[in-house]
Amino acid sequence: MSWLKRLFGMEKPQNAEVNPTPQATQAAGTTTAPTATQSIPPERIGLNGEYDQSGLAKRVALAFDQDAQLDDINSLWVAQTGSTVVLKGQVPNQEILNKMISVARSVQGTAAVDTTQVKIG
Repeated sequence: MSWLKRLFGMEKPQNAEVNPTPQATQAAGTTTAPTATQSIPPERIGLNGEYDQSGLAKRVALAFDQDAQLDDINSLWVAQTGSTVVLKGQVPNQEILNKMISVARSVQGTAAVDTTQVKIG
């Protein structure tokens, strides 16, 4: 089962990207000015560049799905607190955890990776 399906109950959307180009969003409170846009914070960019509250976690999950070494690990969960990726659960060994940290850090919007809730073994 894919990371996206297991963690978020969704299949990979068509054209989903780990580091998509953000889409412009209409500024809050404006009703008629379509040119009034605000940028999406990097940690809130979804799989297709849209605003997504869990965008960073979903893009990290997609990155894990795309890595053959990580795509079958099902004892770990991905969450986010702001721009920090939070990994929770268990991994088989330190090498796999190091790989997951490296992949998570490569996703735009990741400021830190918290592994305090990960057990090895």
